[in-house]
Amino acid sequence: MGKSLTYKILEQHLVEGNLVPGEEVGIRIDQTLTQDATGTTAFLLFESMGVPKVRNELAVSYVDHNMSMFGPENHTDHLYLQTVAPKVGAYHSRPGNGICHQVHLERFAAPGKTLLGSDSHTPTAGGAGMLAIGAGGLDVAVAMGGGPFYLTAPKVIGVELKGKLQPWVAPKDIIFRVLSILTTKGNVGCIVEYFGQGVKSLAVPDRSTVTNMGAELGVTTSIFPADAMTKKYLKAQGRQQQYKPMAADRNAEYHRIIKKMHVQKDAASIENIRKYCVGVEVGEADKDGYATVSFDRIVIDLGALEPLVAAPGSPDNIETVRQNSGKKVHQVIVGSCTNSSFHDLMVVAKVLEGKTVHPNVEFSVAPGSRQVFNMLARNGALASLIAAGAKILESACGPCIGQGQSPAEGVVSVRSFNRNFTGRSGTLDDKVYLASPETCAAAAITGEFCDPRDLSAKGMAYPKVTWPARFIVDDSLIIKPTEEAARIEVFRGPTIVTPPAADVPPTDLAGPVLIKVGDKVTTDDIMPAGSFLKHRSNVPEYAKAVFFRFNRKDQPTFAQRALAAKQAGKHGVVVAAESYGQGSSREHAALCPMYLGVKAVIAKSMERIHKANLVNFAIVPLLFVHPADYEKIEEGDELAVLGLLKAVESGEANVQVQNCTRGTMFTCSLPLTTRERKILAAGGKLNHTRLTGANGRVAGM
Repeated sequence: MGKSLTYKILEQHLVEGNLVPGEEVGIRIDQTLTQDATGTTAFLLFESMGVPKVRNELAVSYVDHNMSMFGPENHTDHLYLQTVAPKVGAYHSRPGNGICHQVHLERFAAPGKTLLGSDSHTPTAGGAGMLAIGAGGLDVAVAMGGGPFYLTAPKVIGVELKGKLQPWVAPKDIIFRVLSILTTKGNVGCIVEYFGQGVKSLAVPDRSTVTNMGAELGVTTSIFPADAMTKKYLKAQGRQQQYKPMAADRNAEYHRIIKKMHVQKDAASIENIRKYCVGVEVGEADKDGYATVSFDRIVIDLGALEPLVAAPGSPDNIETVRQNSGKKVHQVIVGSCTNSSFHDLMVVAKVLEGKTVHPNVEFSVAPGSRQVFNMLARNGALASLIAAGAKILESACGPCIGQGQSPAEGVVSVRSFNRNFTGRSGTLDDKVYLASPETCAAAAITGEFCDPRDLSAKGMAYPKVTWPARFIVDDSLIIKPTEEAARIEVFRGPTIVTPPAADVPPTDLAGPVLIKVGDKVTTDDIMPAGSFLKHRSNVPEYAKAVFFRFNRKDQPTFAQRALAAKQAGKHGVVVAAESYGQGSSREHAALCPMYLGVKAVIAKSMERIHKANLVNFAIVPLLFVHPADYEKIEEGDELAVLGLLKAVESGEANVQVQNCTRGTMFTCSLPLTTRERKILAAGGKLNHTRLTGANGRVAGM
């Protein structure tokens, strides 16, 4: 059998290990990206490693998250990044230049290269045939220093696309369909690879919408081939010299995917697997209601897709737009790194041309980059949006991370974003639906959910948008590395605080369950963004917000309980159910709990990036061997693990955990590679990197 595109690129970048699914491998990273919400910490950690210069091919520091700038903290971060980046040999994209993923796609993404970014939506660049992976800032800092990035050699989920999208059906609807099949959990250690005749009809920004939101699947990344459409896009960006064809072999072998799914909770997903997958087998359910579901690949007929939405609470809560027809809408926002390309916003502008936004709707548009903004301004589309009543937001992440535009409680907000976790908008009782720009535009002018195909019945033809032969290229807001780096003085304001170092895990763990949470707890739940985001470069201050949404009135906060336990010489423990740590790559969801004295997380399952971040900051990840044991623990119970450090160091697969409060014992596994055990035993990745560094270059881990 032939090779997948994924394994071709991995082979070309392999520096350690064997490419056998499930085994840990180290790969060379060509490019890195950071953004200001994670980048300040990443660069501080990079400086702490003692590496004077960036060692990979290209490093880019973006400012796109903390743009509201209430108080001095955000501007302090921006000035630090603007000076430290060229000092160490990185490019710096200034505030106003755009969202990191959109700008990176336009100006830097290259087929066949590897990209590691301190943002979970780094896989956006997979739309250009790049192996682009999100990770914690410390992993990115190590890659900037020339160190390899370690991952589990993946299983590759093949997604065959056939046919062509019908008018009013969007690339967003492709990833919605994939989410309805795979859901947001159970896909750790996989990469999604798209192939088939249907790929040829999708432009690079269309593909990038799909790979961007592929982050919500919990996979390592997603990737499309690099073909004539890729060449056309790079040529339009003035970068045709970076094109090279990249594709899987015609007879490429994709892995058989095996998932354990609950026959009742996951009934709709299992039905979709039967409908859209090849070689499906569903086993008998066990006593807990779980069955083994397996398939060879996913097959999607683009011509048969219809407009879809993700209903409130989770990106995999997929419904058709028709199911919601007539539901009143009070807010619509188009933008984010998922859907703010030139084509996306041109479609919206043409739908609204000559019309006025419905009187019950507050409508906002955020161009994804300065390039997109400039082109809309020059061709008149921006004037059409303004005339229709749109509020024009800056080219930044903004409302996608709770930075403004929070909806009223209980009203419907329709957004072309990638995440709708409860409260992420900045409103605890939000009702955020995710939708394509086409569906957003239809809701904006009708004031309700309306299948955009119905607009044709009202005499509106689907807007024809011609891709430009040449995009406006202006890189004047990108600061390049300079040979005068020695003369640059790095700006260090009072809120730029070097992250605290971790400690070696305790010889014997003994302490309280500080909190017990349920399924699919996200990094937004652990470390909220919104108004707290400005404290990212000040861990002691930001740590006060850990598990903020779980705090109860008139009771000590999580941070207060954790610090009290730490001061009493106890080790804090977090207990969680399935898919703990979904969502953003924010390493602060491990760094801040570490600062508060959390030493272990026990879960039924946890997501890739968050588990890596826990290890990087010396918090021991443990998994219940028997998931039913989760039900036998309560918040406040005192737990003990005798010989925890020895178990980590010696390679033991399991440890016994004693619930001292209830007089019971249960077993947990240590899901760790040999390298991860060494990192934990060293007291985290920063300490481990210092120990293994040599001659100013980060050594292989």
